[in-house]
Parts: sequence; structure tokens; C-alpha cells
Amino acid sequence: MSLLEPTEKSYWLAKLCEENYQRLVRLIPELADPPESAVARADGKPSLHLKLLEHNPYTVTLELTHCFSRELQSLLEPAVKIRVYLDARAAEVLSDHERPRVHEAFSHAGNAREVMDYKWSLNYFLTQWLEHCLACDYRFALTHTERESCEEAA
Repeated sequence: MSLLEPTEKSYWLAKLCEENYQRLVRLIPELADPPESAVARADGKPSLHLKLLEHNPYTVTLELTHCFSRELQSLLEPAVKIRVYLDARAAEVLSDHERPRVHEAFSHAGNAREVMDYKWSLNYFLTQWLEHCLACDYRFALTHTERESCEEAA
């Protein structure tokens, strides 16, 4: 699908971003008000880390990454920065560990098709990765309400 060239790519990109929002809601139930950081685990898989980068009334910017531990170092990949539009119910990739932000990649006067293709590849990658994370049963499942009741009980 990343090689697919739909005639109305902007329409399909918007649909992809809406679907990625739904995937993120399944992965992070408290997406509208996420914790500053959290870790999700799945049996036999590297831990999945969430880091809140920015929180505004209508948007949330976060980073999701796996932490692959090696003897003397930890490798954080894919380090995907995602902007979540809460009012529009859409999520858009800003960058990942290998590719710069869209505005940096096209600081030269890139044409609209190149920009759209770049955004498509970033967001299609997010689709596939989120599907993988959900299939492996990663979940940031502890809601704020549950967290508060745990803290009160302690």
C-alpha cells in the first residue's frame, strides 16, 4: 500500500490519519490526557515507551518507541513523533528516527507531490507499526482514574 498511488492521495492520507487516531486510542486509552511517560510491555517483546512532548487543548504531541536493550546500550527505535488532533480525531507522524520532519525534508521548495508522498510513507509506516503493536497486545492500559485510585490505596 505504501507503493499504491491513489488518484486522491490527500483524501486517502486524511483517512489514514483518522484510522491511526483510532489505533492510538486502542493503544493509549487516555490519549486525550496521556501521562508524561509510560511503558507498555508484551510477552517476549521489547518494551514500548510513551513520552508526552506537548499537550494543548486540541492537540497532543507524543513520541512512541521500542527500547531494544543490548549489553552496554539501549537502542530506541523507531522514535516516532506523532501529533494527535483531538478535535479532528486524526493522528499524523511528524518524524521518526530515520527521517526528518516534513518541513526540514522539504526546506527547499519541494513540490506538493513530493511532500504528499513523504507524508504518505511516514503515516503508512505508522499504520503498520501500530497494527503490529496492537497484535502483540501492547497497551498503555492504566487510566488516570485507575492510577488515582491506586495512589489513594497506597
